[in-house]
Amino acid sequence: MHIRYRNDPPRFDGTNLLMRFVADVDGVPLDCAITAEALEDHFGADSALEESLRRAFARGETRIHAACTEAIGQAHGAVVLHSGYFRAEDD
Repeated sequence: MHIRYRNDPPRFDGTNLLMRFVADVDGVPLDCAITAEALEDHFGADSALEESLRRAFARGETRIHAACTEAIGQAHGAVVLHSGYFRAEDD
């Protein structure tokens, strides 16, 4: 399986408090996201406001993409990374 992350900036989803991004999996786009809570807990966002979440996503982008790659291998569809996933990873 070949996974590539687009260079597009993540999209803020204020209704669901997510930062959304796209992974191309074997050339097929897959919607992915990380919760505001995960960005606050693990990547230094100081609020759920869009700009704070964008800065946190940029700081943690490599780690977020690595976690997403692992989750894609276990999921059969869209991926949403929650704070609990990173807590388990931090242990």
